[in-house]
Amino acid sequence: MRKVLAGTLLVLAFAVTGCGGGSQSSGSNGEESKSGQQVVNDAVKAAEAASSLHLSGQANGIGVPMDIDMTIVKGKGAKGSLTLAGQTIDLVVIGNDTYLKGDAAFWKQFGVGSEAIPLDSTAAQMLEGKWVKMSTTDAQWGPFKTFIDSKLFFDKLRSASGKFTNKGATTYNGQGVVAIDNQGTLYVANSGTPYPAAAIADDPSAGGTITFDGWNEPVTLTAPADAVALPSSG
Repeated sequence: MRKVLAGTLLVLAFAVTGCGGGSQSSGSNGEESKSGQQVVNDAVKAAEAASSLHLSGQANGIGVPMDIDMTIVKGKGAKGSLTLAGQTIDLVVIGNDTYLKGDAAFWKQFGVGSEAIPLDSTAAQMLEGKWVKMSTTDAQWGPFKTFIDSKLFFDKLRSASGKFTNKGATTYNGQGVVAIDNQGTLYVANSGTPYPAAAIADDPSAGGTITFDGWNEPVTLTAPADAVALPSSG
């Protein structure tokens, strides 16, 4: 189960980035007049240059419902929460260190150790509400490094298979955007810097909806005090 938990991060990042108009908005940045691929390239370039961003939403990329609410700081780490199959954990990633905090039900289900053997009720209760530290250099927890560099999120988007079709200018949650179709819809800001605004999969069983905001906002990452360290699995 530990492999499933860590691997979820990659699925969640990429599950909705396979991308299904309106009039030109005032102060347009010109994205509505470009090809779908050009808009995607511009959005990826803008996203990769940002110092920080916030992403939230739902996905179902591995047949398990997932919710995410994470703030990423480029090259440094991230913080937020992840809900997998109804179990919610708090998460902090700083460099090569990852910190998780969950309740007894979470630890009982997902366990600890190199083979992620589920814990009995007594052991799980001992970890309830505690921050548990592991290293992203550990092969089992390596996918958490996804949150250290947001470039990993968006490179996958740019290289997605199929044709990107520009459906023109529209609005998403009140924001002027350009809609790009490719097995779902990628919304890109239609004024100012062309940051991604949201990615929505056509097939709910294969993805969901992820929204992006909080670009370049100041974020402080702090390692939790008194975290319980897990041994590396090599």
